[in-house]
Amino acid sequence: MTDTPDPSMLLENAVTELSLGLGQLLRRLRLESNPGELSWSQIAALARLDKVGAMTTADLARAEAVKPQSMGATLADLEGAGLVHRRAHPTDGRQVLFELTPEGTEARRQRKIAKREWLLAAMAKLDPAEQQTLISAISLIRRLGETDV
Repeated sequence: MTDTPDPSMLLENAVTELSLGLGQLLRRLRLESNPGELSWSQIAALARLDKVGAMTTADLARAEAVKPQSMGATLADLEGAGLVHRRAHPTDGRQVLFELTPEGTEARRQRKIAKREWLLAAMAKLDPAEQQTLISAISLIRRLGETDV
């Protein structure tokens, strides 16, 4: 008599492997697209400013779920690198808005290109059947990301 694998254990193992695989892929994408060696916090702040536009330190800290002091240090480093600059708030003279500089916008653009090029090259190394399997899995992975539990 053969032991039939427990379906819940198969799913549990799949969850573990998917989590590990996605984590490894994300770390590799960050590594390949981060030639300036920016920290994860700096990358996240740049991405948020690119997506939303100018923000105060406090608003950016809330959006990224970090303390304002930590975001202040992150923004100071980015400002020192010339990737963001500050300007006066249009309605509240006590506040300062941070926004991307042209160099910050270009850094974001280059990062996107580097990610895309690395992933394209990595996928090109797969055999056609593996490529098709991966392409087929994309919609499922997206659906998982949109699922409310």
